[in-house]
Amino acid sequence: MGEVTRKLTDKQTALVDTIVANGCSIKDAAPLAGYAVGESGRVTATKTMKLPHVQQYMMERMNEEFGLSATIAARQLRTLASGAKSEYVQLEASKDLLDRAGYKPIDRSQVQVAGDIRVSIDLG
Repeated sequence: MGEVTRKLTDKQTALVDTIVANGCSIKDAAPLAGYAVGESGRVTATKTMKLPHVQQYMMERMNEEFGLSATIAARQLRTLASGAKSEYVQLEASKDLLDRAGYKPIDRSQVQVAGDIRVSIDLG
């Protein structure tokens, strides 16, 4: 985990960890993390989530979660590429795997203009 410049309190850490782990709202996470139940706890938790060092920790935790989930997603793509009933699903999963492995087809967009265009308006 990266270095957080300002130390988080146990409640701040618990708030972020609860939101990331449960995918819940601040309102739902606040009482679970030790903030007061009700409006005052929600308001305090909302203000807490706006603090730069808390946002930094939230980003670090989200990056960890996405990293862990990426292996599950990759396994699912491999399963679909080799075993889906639909050939279309197999094709799309295979293309996605190749794309993520760096084998994306070259995007060929070529516009060619040839010739000379002249407009003559005779008003007489």
